[in-house]
Amino acid sequence: MAALSSPLRVCRGILKELRAIQGPTYKRSQAYNYIMEQFRKNKVTGERYCRAQQELNHDSHTYLCLLASTRTHMALHELYHSKGEASTKSAAAMVGLRLPTQPGGKGWEK
Repeated sequence: MAALSSPLRVCRGILKELRAIQGPTYKRSQAYNYIMEQFRKNKVTGERYCRAQQELNHDSHTYLCLLASTRTHMALHELYHSKGEASTKSAAAMVGLRLPTQPGGKGWEK
């Protein structure tokens, strides 16, 4: 199993994603209160091995990954799918290609 980030780093990451979703009023939301309550309730103790602590750390890391992936997906969706039907030329330009031109100058190309 790969090493997980520290709980503090994961908590900060989740709060960063929450701030990106809800804006500057995120501290007044129920999600903020719940996240902070859970992280405070499950602080690391002096135990040598705590399976529940590791499970909660893994769950919080998974939730952070979900939030970041959802935000990235929505940004990509807005970038590529919000414009409706694209012309062939604009679709080719979107992926970094150019349409071929007719060689020899037949007179009909621009």
